[in-house]
Amino acid sequence: MALGARPLLWLALWTLAVPARSSREDADGGWRRPGPGAPAAVTEEEHCTVERRADLSYAEFVQRYAFSRPVILRGLTDNSRFRDLCTRQKLLASFGDSVVRLSTANTYSYQKVDLPFQKYVEQMLHPQDPISMGNGAGSGVPFHWHGPGFSEVIYGRKRWFLYPPEKTPEFHPNKTTLAWLRDTYPALTPSTRPLECTIQAGEMLYFPDRWWHATLNLDTSVFISTFLS
Repeated sequence: MALGARPLLWLALWTLAVPARSSREDADGGWRRPGPGAPAAVTEEEHCTVERRADLSYAEFVQRYAFSRPVILRGLTDNSRFRDLCTRQKLLASFGDSVVRLSTANTYSYQKVDLPFQKYVEQMLHPQDPISMGNGAGSGVPFHWHGPGFSEVIYGRKRWFLYPPEKTPEFHPNKTTLAWLRDTYPALTPSTRPLECTIQAGEMLYFPDRWWHATLNLDTSVFISTFLS
């Protein structure tokens, strides 16, 4: 399911929570990763096929990527202050009483549920199976496209699948990305597979206009996306 919120300023939050606390919680801002007993979720791809750049000038970005292909940007800015504001404790303190809207992220379903953000975080995060639009392990957004955009991971990891505008992916609009990964992805030939990569905390993905993309969250994930049109 997709999370929309009143004044969350385009902040999108997806979590894979387990009851037990772990030693990694502080590093992950309190957004816990699945523990050893948690149901298995998706993993990172075998080979990232999106370029990573840490030394990209504006001129090179425009020339090589802005209108033609995705790129992962890393180490360009210090987001430590924003990261500190996005811990579980601070987001609940700031927005716990705010009403957020859960809605299915697929194309043809429009069911919406309004509830307090604190209830969403504390009661509705659980591992997701491939046939449901849940809020836990394997949650994400099925294939869609829009204008160009940037998506930066603040906590956790987010796996992306991308196709250029001229290559419409094979997918069912009412099935989750997790179901697509299980049922369709294994049968794809090398020439029909998408570009794919897992975005780590502190990295930002740029995708050009009208590129198809789908996502899966591998851990507790807090990310912020900005669309240019």
